[in-house]
Amino acid sequence: MFKINENYQKLPGSYLFSTIAKKVAAFTQANPDKDIIRLGIGDVTQPLAPAVIEAMHKAVDEMGSAETFHGYAPDLGYEFLRNAIVEHDYTSRGCDIAPDEIFVSDGAKSDSANIQEIFGADNKIAVCDPVYPVYVDSNVMSGRTGVYNAETETWSDVIYMPCTMENGFVPEFPKETPDMIYLCLPNNPTGTTITKAKLQEWVDYANRVGAVIIYDGAYEAYISEEDVAHSIYECEGAKTCAIELKSFSKNAGFTGVRLGYTVVPKELKCQDVSLHGMWARRHGTKFNGAPYIVQRAGEATYSKEGRAQLQEQVAYYMKNAAVIKTGLKDAGYTVFGGVNAPYIWLKTPDNMTSWEFFDYLLERANVVGTPGSGFGPSGEGYFRLTAFGSSENTLAAIERVKKL
Repeated sequence: MFKINENYQKLPGSYLFSTIAKKVAAFTQANPDKDIIRLGIGDVTQPLAPAVIEAMHKAVDEMGSAETFHGYAPDLGYEFLRNAIVEHDYTSRGCDIAPDEIFVSDGAKSDSANIQEIFGADNKIAVCDPVYPVYVDSNVMSGRTGVYNAETETWSDVIYMPCTMENGFVPEFPKETPDMIYLCLPNNPTGTTITKAKLQEWVDYANRVGAVIIYDGAYEAYISEEDVAHSIYECEGAKTCAIELKSFSKNAGFTGVRLGYTVVPKELKCQDVSLHGMWARRHGTKFNGAPYIVQRAGEATYSKEGRAQLQEQVAYYMKNAAVIKTGLKDAGYTVFGGVNAPYIWLKTPDNMTSWEFFDYLLERANVVGTPGSGFGPSGEGYFRLTAFGSSENTLAAIERVKKL
């Protein structure tokens, strides 16, 4: 008889956003007359930038001619895209990253789940709490997290770094030494971040204890404060301890197009074994590359026109964030985030649990958000709203919340 991966049976419930979708679908079916405004999942709503559309049209035409047709993409991604990434995301910020240290993929979510494959099952992971669920769930699937405690909603072999109102939602060095440290900055779900000086402390700590940092910079484009790093490689020594994940989803609206990249420096080694070589082997074996059309679209985001258009989109969403944050504060809520990230993190009122507030908002205001407890035990009592809706829906949603 065939065997299954028993680790999957350890996962409690379904994926967070699948659970939310099912609850909203059930409510909609029971209340077909209600107009639901969704500010839960972090999905963009603005159309692709004109420069991106133009590049995609051109690439489609190229695929229609034998002379310019493209089949399988190179393992690492096309040079034109990797060179653009290096120039604009790294060299311009004083980071020494080479084009062959860039691995183009179909998105940061895939990479954040897959990267754990190159690490041993006995590595101890440390995560911020609350945390993007994929980091923990993918390690559960690989058998790295131990036993689940339903009462505390924690895993026995995971080191949790509480990020709460009391510590400004900034992780502190754990008492137990980890092997792998997941950092998402600016943070999903809290919307908060840390200074470059504080990030340097994490790099120094990782190098000192022999840990590797999995650094998710998916929301880098939303950074507005001067003392916040746009890449972990702005910190001295990061190339010997950090892997960086980047996405085109939130900065360029590629949630439905799918494109991202991971940086694995050649200096990053476990004794004499190169993690760059390991990821290259995994990447070449299990991935056939992002489509040529999509990579040309990615290249267009770095053009002069593309960069200007994307800045307008980021400003659009951050205006929504300001509307949400100001509106909630006016309504008496305790609110965080919304400055360097398109997420608003709020304290649930009247001692409601996160899921109680989810139901309350859905039923009374017909607004969908994300329960904080879905991101980890320290998320209980908090709630996340995204700024990725249309400006009209964002304004309407906040007006509904104010009337509660």
